[in-house]
Amino acid sequence: MRALSLITEDIPPLTHNDTGERALNWMDEFKVSHLPVLKDGNFVGVISETEVLNKMDLNKPLDELFQHLPRPYVNAGDHIYQVLSKIAEFKLSLIPILNDDENYLGCTTVHHLMTLIANTGSIKENGGILVLEMARSDYSMSEIAQIVESNDARILSSYIMSSPDSTNIELTLKLNKIELDRIIRTFERYDYIIKASFQKSNENDDMQFRYDSLMNYLNL
Repeated sequence: MRALSLITEDIPPLTHNDTGERALNWMDEFKVSHLPVLKDGNFVGVISETEVLNKMDLNKPLDELFQHLPRPYVNAGDHIYQVLSKIAEFKLSLIPILNDDENYLGCTTVHHLMTLIANTGSIKENGGILVLEMARSDYSMSEIAQIVESNDARILSSYIMSSPDSTNIELTLKLNKIELDRIIRTFERYDYIIKASFQKSNENDDMQFRYDSLMNYLNL
């Protein structure tokens, strides 16, 4: 998904003539803590709720309250991963989207992005989740896919998390199987570390264990 397709029509931009009070009211109405600001149709920057609250006279227009505003934005052709990265970098609740000439096209919000991601097929499709830990140098998606497919399963999506102060990575796999025990045993035979698994079988086994324990207690 490109940034252009992520634009939400729900959030209007402020203008440089709007007051600090209007900015706070709109943030409250649209459930965001940031808003884009335009001047004569041109993108000026992004204003935050915290910055507005630090001002004394909220009846003044924004261009009097702020001499300079930060200008975080993404280009219309940027991938959704780049959009998420920029939002995380600047700790934003929304981010403006500009074209190649830096003309304002619209914005997208964290809530809108999370809704889009949650509605993707790989997220909504039934399956189990497996979290592996390994050294960066040992990472091989071809081997991991081979292990999964050898158990008559397939990978629906994957996600890597890493820390700059660690030589290890965490790989999260969404699989199309809801019972992962056999797949887990195969990974363990290949010396993979299983950090976590979320599957139907564990839940059912735990429920059965609780039921059996209750029955045994009642039979005493």
